[in-house]
Amino acid sequence: MGDRQRHLHFVFMNYDPEYERLQSDRTKRGAREVEMYLSTKHNDLLAKKLAPGTYHKTLSLFIVDAFAVQITDAQADVLRSAKEVRVVEKNQELP
Repeated sequence: MGDRQRHLHFVFMNYDPEYERLQSDRTKRGAREVEMYLSTKHNDLLAKKLAPGTYHKTLSLFIVDAFAVQITDAQADVLRSAKEVRVVEKNQELP
């Protein structure tokens, strides 16, 4: 049986032309649109791949199309297999 403890993981997404298009608008309105787009995109991916209540997204990183989420190592493997995901890295805390 695998580790059921949740750890913070960073999930970096694959190239998204819509994200790139939205990033080109340097206005405050453009920044809000990027934030809304990515937050929805990240939430939708988690809802599609993981069971409700088994994860906790802590933030979206809008500058790099990524997010941080508290998940198990097995859930990280599920996200790694998603076509939209480029990299999933477990947070490494320094001693």
